[in-house]
Amino acid sequence: MNRRRRTLLAGACALGLARLARASSDPSSDPSVLRSRGRIRVAVYRDFPPFCQGDGGIDVRIGQALAQALGLRADLMPFDAEDKVEDDLRNMVWRGTLLGYGPADVMLHVPVDPVFSRRNPQVQVFAPYFRDRLQLARDLSRIPQADSLAALQGLPLGVEDGTLASTLLLSAEGGSLRAGAQHFHSTGEALEALKARRVAAVLGLRSELQAAMAGVDGFALSDPVAPGVPPGGWALGLAVKADQEALAAELLGAMNGLIERGEVERIFRDYNVSWVRP
Repeated sequence: MNRRRRTLLAGACALGLARLARASSDPSSDPSVLRSRGRIRVAVYRDFPPFCQGDGGIDVRIGQALAQALGLRADLMPFDAEDKVEDDLRNMVWRGTLLGYGPADVMLHVPVDPVFSRRNPQVQVFAPYFRDRLQLARDLSRIPQADSLAALQGLPLGVEDGTLASTLLLSAEGGSLRAGAQHFHSTGEALEALKARRVAAVLGLRSELQAAMAGVDGFALSDPVAPGVPPGGWALGLAVKADQEALAAELLGAMNGLIERGEVERIFRDYNVSWVRP
């Protein structure tokens, strides 16, 4: 999953989350240390609607709920994505940036995948809390049906540059969709072009499409069927340093409790996103 899609317009979340967590005088993430200071540092991708937008977002709310479940206060650490998730884990989980920002005690929105975990032995990845996938948002007046990507041929199509969706759009159907592909700085910008009917469809993440297109008439979402698109999508969860077993166990218990009580699903629903159990 390409993280360049998360490098959007910097700063929106920072305005609402003015109290940023900096390196603590005690860098340990042991639960007893966290309780002594009463706070847990939570890393979230900056300016990534609907997960971080303004002073809220799905991941912001979940981070705060996890902290509350542990009897702590969340010190939110919004950060800009690097080109690879591995770089984000280095900056926000196990080392910190060269400029002294971080690390956090826990990071949200990390792919839960055994192969990925083996490539990153410095961290534990666990507690999946939702499942995302690629979807197609389309103008029903121009694309009434979209059983396959072949229905998009000859039409102007929007996609965020440098993403998995972009790679798929450029390579699908033998490259026949490439001529119509228009690349945007963000999926949000592509969806604005769709609403203005400058493009006929946008390929992107279900979570982003659902949140942005909620309540907009004349459009529909569908699942693209194409090679390389996992039909079940992928699970996203938490990451902590590899040696923080006690913290991981407490966070896992807290997340499972939030899921079983329906709180995670309610948070997603508040942002017009259908929650899918991982």
